Amino acid sequence: MKFQLPFTHFSETLPSQPSFIPSQDYLLGLRGLLVIQSFLFVFFQTFLPAAVVDSKNTTGPLYQIVLRKTISVLFWNNSLIYSFFILVSARTLALPFLANPNRTVCSSSIFRRGIRLWIPTFVALSLSAAAFSTASTKYISDFLELTNNISTSTPTTFRNFLVYFNSLFDLFWVSKSYASQAANQAFPSGTLWTVSLLFQQSYTIYMTMVIIPYTRNSWRVKALLVFIVTAWWVQSWAWYSVTGLLLADAVQNMNFQRKSQNGFKIGRLRVKMWPIYGLMVTAGVLMQYLFIAWRPEYRNQELKGHTGLYNSGSLNESVDLDQPQARDDNYLIVLGVMLFVETHAALQKVLRWKVFTELGRRSLSIFLVQALMIYTAGIKLYMRLHALGSNHEVATLVCFIVCLPLVALVSEVFYRVVDIPSVAVAKETWAWIKK
Repeated sequence: MKFQLPFTHFSETLPSQPSFIPSQDYLLGLRGLLVIQSFLFVFFQTFLPAAVVDSKNTTGPLYQIVLRKTISVLFWNNSLIYSFFILVSARTLALPFLANPNRTVCSSSIFRRGIRLWIPTFVALSLSAAAFSTASTKYISDFLELTNNISTSTPTTFRNFLVYFNSLFDLFWVSKSYASQAANQAFPSGTLWTVSLLFQQSYTIYMTMVIIPYTRNSWRVKALLVFIVTAWWVQSWAWYSVTGLLLADAVQNMNFQRKSQNGFKIGRLRVKMWPIYGLMVTAGVLMQYLFIAWRPEYRNQELKGHTGLYNSGSLNESVDLDQPQARDDNYLIVLGVMLFVETHAALQKVLRWKVFTELGRRSLSIFLVQALMIYTAGIKLYMRLHALGSNHEVATLVCFIVCLPLVALVSEVFYRVVDIPSVAVAKETWAWIKK
């Protein structure tokens, strides 16, 4: 889909993310579901940390432990959420080029990506820096001490403008240790690293997608499968990204849906594909439950089965668990779910519901706004209620009831005032640079 919109008519712009082919707009709905989960994760990590997967709060109230070992795996699992976002982003980035494989579309996508992500991130980080630099963050430290929350931390403040400038600049240059960067540590909830990773992996997609119009389908599939296996071995996020690109290529150019629905033949027997997809999801979920609820000491053993590309000369023995990790269990779940979605029209129809697609269009805005609202309005409200004598559960419930519509309202303003214009600025800049 190509939009020819005046620069000034921001409110009339449609998707604020890469252009979607109308037949594949269910991917917007999937992203809408993911951003709901991301809100739940940030809220639970702040107020109910023992109920979150991979929480440093390993002990806590019984109901939080039960939540962590049951539904948290599927509904507010941070590593699963960002793994989904990375693969879905890769699945959508190449769509304009696959639909119209020419050099103008390719160069436009590459050029506009940085501008389109930088403007909203700049505004969100600036708001965060202003909020925590002009006022004391002691209330956050007091809240974390009061609730014994060691799973998150008080956002750092920038000492001066140069530190702030460098942190924003580095956000789009780091290629490893994403969670350690200054911008991420200054951002509430420590989730801003996701933008860095998505931006870096965008160029893996851009560099790889250019082979698609000029190679045979069968050879291309084999080559990309080798790429995926190699990326897995060296623990590179390209493992996820190239999987998303291959899936986009299969859907766009290889009639994946029909072939997946028909299955394949072994002699006279026709084998359906959905049991294979179901087995992948089941295996991934089972791995998560086994090593979260039963044997948590083995939770991260799978991460050692790669080359120690950045930290040793042998296997990946010195894993930094504070950094985002590409995990096998998440990959099985994400890929299995994506294959189900790409195969079945009924699932795509559900994901096309307007509430999901509208959330998907606003996913970047919601992601950038939600933590700031929870860490300012939410925590301040909790401390006020605590001072009035409310117990933890009641105060948390009130904060949830207040934060949910507040995030929706502020993210809508951010979407219309910042997010949509960032797309227009990127397009106008590209139009100018071509002259």
